[in-house]
Amino acid sequence: MDVPLAHSLLVNHQFQARAKELCETRSLVRKALGQGICSSISVEDIVLAIDEACQNIIRHAYQGETDNLIELQIYQRDNTLVIMLRDYGPKVGEDCMKPRDLEDLRPGGLGCHFIQQVMDEVSMAPPPEGIGNVLQMVKHLGPEKK
Repeated sequence: MDVPLAHSLLVNHQFQARAKELCETRSLVRKALGQGICSSISVEDIVLAIDEACQNIIRHAYQGETDNLIELQIYQRDNTLVIMLRDYGPKVGEDCMKPRDLEDLRPGGLGCHFIQQVMDEVSMAPPPEGIGNVLQMVKHLGPEKK
């Protein structure tokens, strides 16, 4: 994935679609965002949202743990973070990030609700070369953070 113009690349991380890889990913994101970019509460919310999205990629796009790649990039432009997660699984539609009804009580499946609550924008972007999926999440930071 290419860095959008006028954006600073904060994180560029590739890893295998395995749950054990998520610990390092969470640490990288915490370190990158913990440098005064946003509050510690916001950092933890963003880390959890990225973790939930990665778990969804592992579970749904790849149908379980695999050696296939997940690519994470986080950019900052002024007071906005843009988080891009790319997988190489079968193409999915925009409705893949639609949370289920909260009245549908059963274990699991609330990650999309959490992601939607934490992020200001969540969408599927066109993948480079038309292969896989790109989840784009946008978080607007307070004006006091630059």
